[in-house]
Amino acid sequence: MATFSASDIPSMAGRTVVVTGANSGIGRAAARLLAARGARVVLAVRTATKGRDAADAMTGEVEVRRLDLADLSSVRSFAEDLTEPVDVLVNNAGVMFPPLTRTADGFELQFGTNHLGHFALTNLLLPRLRGRVVTVSSNGHKAGAIDFEDLNWERKPYRATAAYAQSKLANLLFTSELQRLLTRAGSPVTATAAHPGLAATNLLKTDPRRRVRHLVEQAVVRFLAQSDEDGALPTLYAAVAEVPGDSYAGPGGFLEGRGAPELVGRSARARDAEVARRLWEASETLTGVAFPRRPLPGA
Repeated sequence: MATFSASDIPSMAGRTVVVTGANSGIGRAAARLLAARGARVVLAVRTATKGRDAADAMTGEVEVRRLDLADLSSVRSFAEDLTEPVDVLVNNAGVMFPPLTRTADGFELQFGTNHLGHFALTNLLLPRLRGRVVTVSSNGHKAGAIDFEDLNWERKPYRATAAYAQSKLANLLFTSELQRLLTRAGSPVTATAAHPGLAATNLLKTDPRRRVRHLVEQAVVRFLAQSDEDGALPTLYAAVAEVPGDSYAGPGGFLEGRGAPELVGRSARARDAEVARRLWEASETLTGVAFPRRPLPGA
């Protein structure tokens, strides 16, 4: 498909889609568009009241369920309560550049939320998944490296930008290894990834106390960033277009910052199959969640 837009989303009638972090930004935009095309959409959100506010502005069948990806007990509860089949899982929620913070399980917040929470959620839902897993990464993955000696920033000085880049690189390595395991298991489920480019979401909010920097950054966002809806298009493309497993979608414009979605490249580190395997094993150890050992649906 040369150009993909919201009008290219096919009918989603009879399909169930779970979107994490669907109360704001590109997650909310993706959920709204999928619901409008007939999907039953589950908004998996940390704060139920914000989720209900988002749902009230959507048409179609929309349900709000609480999910805190920074708490593995919440992830397990969500997966246990969601007993029906899921056609598409969109691993969208994320945090960006916080001060050093720990999850309920002691993980560095960005690695714990952006990667480990979604890792656990996906594997717990796989026995009920029958379509596609889409994980939202970032162009920031290109600056990332996986530090197996200190994944959770317990020894080295904390750098929020480096921690974010590691978590976004982990998203792509997770997608690649998940697809390899799905293929080996004979599952029809496919794993894809996407990045929104420069989208004017709440992740790009700047600090107004630093007045000059704040004004400059706001100007950059205003003139270069895409809307939430345009930023959601790569995610939707990865979710519904005819693309192969382990595809990575992003905007096709200048520096992949904006424009219609297409398949894009990734860093050499994101293509390292051995690192992907090691990260999967480490993630299983950290979360206590593994790829399902019993046959998957359709296998």
